[in-house]
Amino acid sequence: MSVISSTVVAPMRAPAAPTEGVDRFSIPARTNLAIAGMQLLVLIAVLTATASVTSWWGVLLLAVVYGLAMNSAYAMLHEAEHGIAHPHPVVNTTIGVVLAFFFPAPFHLLRQGHLGHHQRNRSDDEAFDLYFAGENAVWKHMQLYGILTGLFWVVILFSNFIALLAPRLLRSDGAKATSFDRPTEALVETLNPRYVPWIRLEALAAIALHAAIIIGLDVPVHRYLIVLYGFGLTWSTVQYAHHFGTERHVTRGALDLRSLPVVDRLLLNHNWHRRHHRHPTVPWIHLPRIEEGVAALRGSFLVACLAQWRGPRRTDVHVENRYAGRIIR
Repeated sequence: MSVISSTVVAPMRAPAAPTEGVDRFSIPARTNLAIAGMQLLVLIAVLTATASVTSWWGVLLLAVVYGLAMNSAYAMLHEAEHGIAHPHPVVNTTIGVVLAFFFPAPFHLLRQGHLGHHQRNRSDDEAFDLYFAGENAVWKHMQLYGILTGLFWVVILFSNFIALLAPRLLRSDGAKATSFDRPTEALVETLNPRYVPWIRLEALAAIALHAAIIIGLDVPVHRYLIVLYGFGLTWSTVQYAHHFGTERHVTRGALDLRSLPVVDRLLLNHNWHRRHHRHPTVPWIHLPRIEEGVAALRGSFLVACLAQWRGPRRTDVHVENRYAGRIIR
């Protein structure tokens, strides 16, 4: 059985730099711990405040704040998925697990899904902006617009319950049950069964945490879900913006997008997405300055987000997933 790890998901060129060396692209461990700590405090504060607000505008404001804070936390969680949030593996994983509780989703499931994305990117197994002969065009439209309206996050939210009630779907035999949807089937085929116990434990912990907050603080469930959806909608909407309409290539099929400096800081340079796909083990703090000498052609982040609403188009051009079935390590 072949495997794939967080450090090598596709042929990658070393970061072009005037001087090579680990120190040049070292992990900002203390900075990351401080940022993760602040993100965690804001998330807890927002969920706590949900118990005391009574007006709808107050709930919507908290949803916006939670969306901003959790998108930032997801960017740090993303670093942990690649093993570059902290040089110590246990600390790195702890950062990812704790922040994922506020997604809420099992970190070890998110991690496998994301590393799998790096190997499936722009292949037929993961091309949400395209459909092929024989595929259901209506389903493909529903799928893409589901991503744009937050349903992608809702599906991941329900993965907590799937992990507890139907764990077989997280193993290779679960691929048969998801064969109706090619991207999902390709994802399940890469899931490592050794992580299933961790996924189930994290799912249980996430459900228990949020249940404790709702019950302990006496927060109306609908109000609580609105605040969480502030993250779910904004996160899901931008997930494919960096890939829509791009080159059908596993590492080049991504965009570096231009946004306000404050957004770049908040999202930990996540909009330097093409560079991330080319160099997935380079920490966020270094992305703007790698590939020196290469013109920084960055399109508009807003324009890229809006462009997705054109919907998927039909194509007869097929791109094979060269890493199909490789299990995440």
